[in-house]
Amino acid sequence: MNSSKLNISNRVILFVSALLLIVVLYVPMWSIELNAPQYPEGLGLSIYANKLGGNVDIINGLNHYIGMKTLHEKDFPEFVILPYCILFFSIFCMITALLARKKLLYTLLIFFILFGVIAMADFWRWEYNYGHELNPDAAIKVPGMSYQPPLIGYKQLLNFGAYSVPDIGGWIFIVVGITLLTLSILAYRSNSSVKVFSKKIIKSTVGLLFLMTNAFACNPIPPNIKIGKDACTYCKMTISDNRFGAVLISEKGKKYIFDDPNCLAAYLHSPQNNSIKVASIYFADFIGSHFLINSNEAIIIRSNNLHGPMNGTFAAFSIKDSALNYISANTGSIVTLKEVLQ
Repeated sequence: MNSSKLNISNRVILFVSALLLIVVLYVPMWSIELNAPQYPEGLGLSIYANKLGGNVDIINGLNHYIGMKTLHEKDFPEFVILPYCILFFSIFCMITALLARKKLLYTLLIFFILFGVIAMADFWRWEYNYGHELNPDAAIKVPGMSYQPPLIGYKQLLNFGAYSVPDIGGWIFIVVGITLLTLSILAYRSNSSVKVFSKKIIKSTVGLLFLMTNAFACNPIPPNIKIGKDACTYCKMTISDNRFGAVLISEKGKKYIFDDPNCLAAYLHSPQNNSIKVASIYFADFIGSHFLINSNEAIIIRSNNLHGPMNGTFAAFSIKDSALNYISANTGSIVTLKEVLQ
């Protein structure tokens, strides 16, 4: 018969999960970003467990013109309830780890899933009301238009693009949820035939707790450039050549796509974009699968035989030998990122 007790590895993971949930009280849980030509760095709304952060005042000013409700923390009863819910689950994880009972783990998982479903339903309800309950006397009225942000993902709202994604706290919740599900499955299946497999899964789960949260929250992955669909941020031309694309990611996490390194440089030199703080830049690999390469790792060449979409003469390579082979056959020279952006 299977033991009703959790093993030491399970208990350690539950303790770590409890501590991570405490972290959620101090970091943003969800992020909504608004992008428009007049705001090149974008406007951000960060939702914490007990408050709002980001460009709340600017967003409220814009809301006034289109008749949307302004955002005030006192109008959100969730900010009173949510911290207690998070503490409840943190304490529940600790108690489960201390008592080491599988039934407690299963109960914790069920409550955690129910909480997640209810929280997302409540968030959707708030977004619906926020985007549909408009002041009929607003200065700007568009018949039939509503401004409900997406629950998750992207949505176009007039000239604003709205992105809604989990932030650090949200990713921690997701990782803890995956962890509880994994532990519950392993606890249910625990017997001699799956011991080796279980140990491997437990090690992987520990890695998820410490690595996935940091990876999702701190290391944004550049988007794939969709040939024939995406438009260059600078020249507005549809990107048609996958050999010359570039992506800039700002410190706020906003992503700018370009069809040519020349457009990237011109965009950064525009006076209205001086405030953009660059976190990272990626270039398409000139050969092969044309995947994006971090500029810190890319070998960039300049050659008059290169003819980018905007008469560019730069190309990036992931392998130095490939760049040298191109120079040998076509002339050119290796240059630095600084020279590209001059």
